[in-house]
Amino acid sequence: MNKKFGLGKGLGALIPEEETTASSNSVMKISMNLIRANELQPRKNFDEEKIEQLAESIKEHGVVQPIVLRKEGDTYIIVAGERRWRASKSIGLKEIPAVVMDLTDKQVLEISLIENIQREDLNPIEEALAYKRLIEEFDLTQEELGKRIGKSRTAVTNILRLLNLDERVQDYLIDGVISEGHGRALLGVSDKDVQFMLAQKIIDESLNVRDIEKVIKNLGKDKKETNVKDNESVYHNDIKDKLESYFGTKVTLTNKKNKGKIEIEYYSQDDLQRILDILNIQ
Repeated sequence: MNKKFGLGKGLGALIPEEETTASSNSVMKISMNLIRANELQPRKNFDEEKIEQLAESIKEHGVVQPIVLRKEGDTYIIVAGERRWRASKSIGLKEIPAVVMDLTDKQVLEISLIENIQREDLNPIEEALAYKRLIEEFDLTQEELGKRIGKSRTAVTNILRLLNLDERVQDYLIDGVISEGHGRALLGVSDKDVQFMLAQKIIDESLNVRDIEKVIKNLGKDKKETNVKDNESVYHNDIKDKLESYFGTKVTLTNKKNKGKIEIEYYSQDDLQRILDILNIQ
């Protein structure tokens, strides 16, 4: 009878312990040539230096923990343990210890995502995409997802919000040239081009999160002051146009710190009298 697997607080809740230990009868040696990477794998970027370090460890100690596979025809798909498989392949191992499990596509996706999330193998954007996929595939709320992966709802929300960043900024996060904290700070700017410009500034000037937060705060202040000035300018131009229309002559309106003056020009005594008559001044 097939065992059922569901989201839990870790891989132990997804893959029973007795099926993932080297002493279990279910562990077998599988030819490396029969194993394929999982297309549903959420992690797209692998740290080659860490793969090399793992390969050195495998040379000395062997593959301590078996990988998890699903059989598809005459080949096998990696469900968990792709780094171990890559490292083993790089040093020319012909076989690798593995547990073969009977899983649905959804269970494969579930285990792959949870493994990477809990081992912190994902960059922030890969993690955000993994959360999004889990929510959509398993019809979870953010709070439910948080409970099942051992994170707060706020942490889940903050990660998902990174997908609102400009794609060029997301690439910087993927490459690790800016941090998740930088990304969250940049979400305070709605304009995608400005986000990208500020991300470049972070890189060029080696700004930390607090530095860029100050830049964004001042950016907002400057914008607010500009908007106030623009609004005042529109208002005063409107008043000026109305006065010129009313008096039929050029009017100068100056304003400084909520004080100012109105100058009405005239070009002859008759023109002055005309303006006085308009003002009903004898």
